[in-house]
Amino acid sequence: MQYFLPDSQDLVDPSFDFTKENRCADRLRHRDDQYAHEVFSTRAFDGILVSKAIVDGTGGAGQARYTQAQRRRLLREGVRAFFRAEEHRWGPLTFMGDCGAFSYVKADAPPYTVDEVVEFYDRCGFDCGISVDHVILEHRPEWEDDLFAGDERGVPAAVRGRQQLTLELAREFFTTIKRDRLRVMPVGVAQGWGPRSYAHAARELQEIGYRYIALGGVVPLKTPDLLRCLEAVHAIRRPETRIHLLGVTRIAAVSAFAKFGVVSFDSTSPLRQAFKDDKDNYYTLDRTYSAIRVPQVQGNFRLEARVRSGEVDQDLARAAEQRCLQRLAEYDAGARAIKSVLEALRAYELIHDPRTDRTEIYREALEAKPWKTCPCEVCKQLGHHVILFRGAERNRRRGFHNVWTFYQRLRRGLAATAVLATPACASPAR
Repeated sequence: MQYFLPDSQDLVDPSFDFTKENRCADRLRHRDDQYAHEVFSTRAFDGILVSKAIVDGTGGAGQARYTQAQRRRLLREGVRAFFRAEEHRWGPLTFMGDCGAFSYVKADAPPYTVDEVVEFYDRCGFDCGISVDHVILEHRPEWEDDLFAGDERGVPAAVRGRQQLTLELAREFFTTIKRDRLRVMPVGVAQGWGPRSYAHAARELQEIGYRYIALGGVVPLKTPDLLRCLEAVHAIRRPETRIHLLGVTRIAAVSAFAKFGVVSFDSTSPLRQAFKDDKDNYYTLDRTYSAIRVPQVQGNFRLEARVRSGEVDQDLARAAEQRCLQRLAEYDAGARAIKSVLEALRAYELIHDPRTDRTEIYREALEAKPWKTCPCEVCKQLGHHVILFRGAERNRRRGFHNVWTFYQRLRRGLAATAVLATPACASPAR
């Protein structure tokens, strides 16, 4: 089972000085900064998923994350050269192309044609590419009883229309790739609103010719609902057909996923939790810890706004901030008791977030010092800085650490159930 890390152009600057909090003056982001696969000496994921919506944008809320210069270089050089992964020390990385359907979920139809997507996959040199789809957000298995009894009135026309459009686009996508004899492996998307409708979509995709099928729209599903959908798909799945789960990470369910033919999945959750979650920010093999919030007085827009309004005294806030940083460093070096560190953190918290008291969850993290025993490069290089919720350079590195740790959890879970990591799609030299 393979784990794909979706690209969101998250890089870290190796020149960043965490004590002085500055960087090399002549640093150029894409030339000098590092992707996660350039940070770790041991494998942290099996492949990278790149969304056309991230590269090109979709208009409105779905703006591109790539600059025009980056986009041109990606199309000119291809994904392997762009991500500096042509001869990677982990061995081959698999590259999967995607449309980014959630970025245009509110639109009446996808903003891309099949020809545009196929050209994108082919020019960039992806190993496998996902067909153009339109997400169904509703999960309503009760609608299926009427539909499969021949009564379509119970299912909204817009929902049925999204499934039908996704299947029509999948047929055109598959036909185009086969007609033009392209090297990219086609992955058909199944959209549904319950187990039977997902199975119906998967059956149709197999009839078209797909042997690699991605289940879309399953991110919001609870694990039991997802497993029921997988079980229904498995009942009609041909032995050679493989399943990819779009946007799903459920370590506890990997053995069940494997039983139902899942060979790959993708998710940014381990990376995003580092700075999006309220408390589960730092992964270990067995649990998570909260990161310790020491926001910058200069650079934190909420705190700066309160300073400008006169609500917060800048000098007092700056002194409290620096006191936290100094005591945390001393604690990490064994020269400071935990009590005085927690006192400093609480005093600063009353300035930057007075409605919350995180003293006890900070105590857990500080007493455990998980960064001391983690063997990953991020923790070895950063020390206690990895646990600080402070600025993009620390937060992204903690996200990279989470991705690496998540992959170790995955491998441990697969080993416990004797599931082998079978390549989801070929990764040929280009």
